[in-house]
Amino acid sequence: MTRSATPKMTLGDLAERLGARLVGDAGREVSGLATLNAAEPGQVAFLANRAYLKDLPGTRAAAVLLHPQHAENCPVDRLELDNPYLGYAAASRLFDPLVGREPAGIHPSAVVDPTATLGARVEIGPLAVVEAGACLGDDVIVGPGSVVGADTTIGAESRLHANVTVYHGVVIGRRAVLHSGCVVGGDGFGFAHDGSRWHKIAQLGGVVLGDDVEVGSCSSIDRGALGDTLIGNDVKIDSQVQIAHNVQIGEHSALAGCVGIAGSTKVGRHCMLGGGVGLAGHLTLCDGVQVTGMSLVTNSIHEPGVYSSGTGAMSNAQWRKNAVRFKHLDDMAKRLARLEKGRGA
Repeated sequence: MTRSATPKMTLGDLAERLGARLVGDAGREVSGLATLNAAEPGQVAFLANRAYLKDLPGTRAAAVLLHPQHAENCPVDRLELDNPYLGYAAASRLFDPLVGREPAGIHPSAVVDPTATLGARVEIGPLAVVEAGACLGDDVIVGPGSVVGADTTIGAESRLHANVTVYHGVVIGRRAVLHSGCVVGGDGFGFAHDGSRWHKIAQLGGVVLGDDVEVGSCSSIDRGALGDTLIGNDVKIDSQVQIAHNVQIGEHSALAGCVGIAGSTKVGRHCMLGGGVGLAGHLTLCDGVQVTGMSLVTNSIHEPGVYSSGTGAMSNAQWRKNAVRFKHLDDMAKRLARLEKGRGA
């Protein structure tokens, strides 16, 4: 895929597209984004965290995206927004050199089954494979070495980066982004044991990804055993995440790196799972649940809020002492209960 030059625009154009109030030279040309410390005179910086307020007076940026409350400390032109971090997110897409370039078409080394259906302006990179009956919407990009399985549907404007594998019978919505190494639609972990050996259970379901879903590199979303694994609209999945068969994740939820979700668990809408969170199987998390990093959830959660488990790091010597005490907690609790009962508490 060819990489185009970084887009350029004036501060006036940028302010209009971000819905920001510009204080400065509307005709000044800018060509990228950078941090307050690293920005050059042709770049735009942003301030969204008060921890970096100390870097604002010395910035060399052409302009800074910031909240109006910090305007008096800004030594350069400024773009005022109530939510500067959201403005930064929008600006990052405007300056993305891969956005708006001309599609490269179908590479000669790509293999596309004649029964596959391709929309307008589809791009298929070197050594990619599109199998029989697959349907790719308009402006879909299939990166080098990626595989789109038989009878899979990919919605318009979705993008598979290099070496993505999408198995057969998967449905992917519009504007999805799948990063390198991720696998969608592999077999769920289903086996029956006869007392001496395992017997595989064929995974007959599929995977359905909604619109605007993003899946990080080397993440895996397994197909359902019978019904489908369901990922709602606008779900964001970080790298190295494992989602087992028949899991359901509600719209607008976000999963940080190394999350693991066991089979048939249902995660509600607007949930956030921190890095390394584990969810046991067949659980339900209601809407609006946030689980902090490295927590293990073994029971369903029916009330929205923030949940945590585990302990923070400590010195090994302190941990060893505490580990010995853990063994005595049950006995201590029983003794305390007897004491309270004896006092009439």
